[in-house]
Amino acid sequence: MDDDTRRFVTTFQAFLQDVVHQMPLEGDPGAEPLLPLLEQHLGVPPRSLPVVGEHVSTQRFTDADVALEVLAQRHGERRLLGIGGGQQRRHSSFAEIIEFAGHRQFPVSPVDYARVPTGPRSSRQVVSFGLHLFTYDQVPVAVLQRAPQPHFGREHPELEVLAAADAVVPALLDELRSLMSEHSVLRGQVVTFTPSQFGATNGTVTFLPRPDLRPDDVVLPDGVLAKVERHLTGVARHRDALRAAGQHLKRGILLFGPPGTGKTHTVKYLMSATPGTTVILLSGHSLQLVQAAAETARALEPAVVVLEDCDLIAEDRSLSAGPQPLLFEALDALDGLADDADVAFVLTTNRADLLEPALAQRPGRVDLAAEIPLPDAAARRRLNRLYARDLPFTPAALDSAADRAEGTTASFAKELMRRAVLAAADAGRPTADADLSSALDEMLSDTSALTRSLFGGATDDADRPDGPGGRGAPRPGLAPPGTRRGGFYRPLP
Repeated sequence: MDDDTRRFVTTFQAFLQDVVHQMPLEGDPGAEPLLPLLEQHLGVPPRSLPVVGEHVSTQRFTDADVALEVLAQRHGERRLLGIGGGQQRRHSSFAEIIEFAGHRQFPVSPVDYARVPTGPRSSRQVVSFGLHLFTYDQVPVAVLQRAPQPHFGREHPELEVLAAADAVVPALLDELRSLMSEHSVLRGQVVTFTPSQFGATNGTVTFLPRPDLRPDDVVLPDGVLAKVERHLTGVARHRDALRAAGQHLKRGILLFGPPGTGKTHTVKYLMSATPGTTVILLSGHSLQLVQAAAETARALEPAVVVLEDCDLIAEDRSLSAGPQPLLFEALDALDGLADDADVAFVLTTNRADLLEPALAQRPGRVDLAAEIPLPDAAARRRLNRLYARDLPFTPAALDSAADRAEGTTASFAKELMRRAVLAAADAGRPTADADLSSALDEMLSDTSALTRSLFGGATDDADRPDGPGGRGAPRPGLAPPGTRRGGFYRPLP
């Protein structure tokens, strides 16, 4: 490029910048330009100020919206306005919007809102794209709030702060983070995180009703439930004494046993027994959000993170953000918490043998393991009475059914009662003992082998291969000879 061409390019570039910065708005003659409004609020030219960005996790975006509203009201009046510009504004940073605000594509416009859940039966209107103007510590500030837009390359919610004195920005963000925890809509709730199609860094929050169960609703071997509950809730009750003595609060609990024996039911009881505690449930593909769950739990302690069916991902690297299996990521998330964090991890598994290598390589993550075994005769009788609580079966019929159903699970007992009621309804008569007996015959018959496998019952081992999922694997049905009915063990140190 020769000197003449270079001078022309420089001159033309300056001309284009003048056009962009000084061109009056077209289209709506009443549209208000953004730049003069910002300069009037800040007291200095906005283009002379740095913009500080703050990423927010997707799961905490509603908390950020609440906190920003509280922050602005605490420090004075707030003006909230929108920014026009079509899709281009979503591609542009706040600094770019300010740089080209003289162009007609970025006028002042209505605020963009979105409706998001804040509980099982409540919701809130949040700002999905809007500009907050207020003063912080007597310094004018502007905060651009935007929701995640993965299809526009913005995977996280973001707050972009512009202040007339940039020294106040760190204090503003610190107070905002504190308010996010103090006023979090997740605090004390039962929630699950669901990953989105854009990966583990995104996701949605689903609020679940907290279960309402009593100790009598859980049928386990003597002492098992009390020991698990004491380990979970006892630490929380005595957190101050433990902290004063320099003892750690974070803890890990492993519930293991065959499918259908009541691990999930036990978890539901633990949720019921910890009102006011934040509970985050992860299972299946949502386990890839374990790091986000751990960070959220730490901010909202006391909290419990439940990782269901960990054996399904014990060696899975496809869902992990790194080269190690996802279970290792989960155990590392627990280890990454500070010792004084009142956070408990509860893991459930049908295959403790698959978890043992990970536990051995990450010692100390799980400090209590409890077996949830196949119910014995006494437990099966209690289960039948529990699930037939409002049904007209005689005690003798319930006990007889329990004795005949040796080797079956808690879920088998629940399904048995449903089948008996359904049989009576099909016949157009009240439910009776005979319906219970015939339903049990059907579920135990050779023609219902798959049903027995699904709900717990005897199956033929002859054609089952050895190895994972084979003859040696824990599964629904009869317990093999020598199977322990209950107990605890301490994982490898």
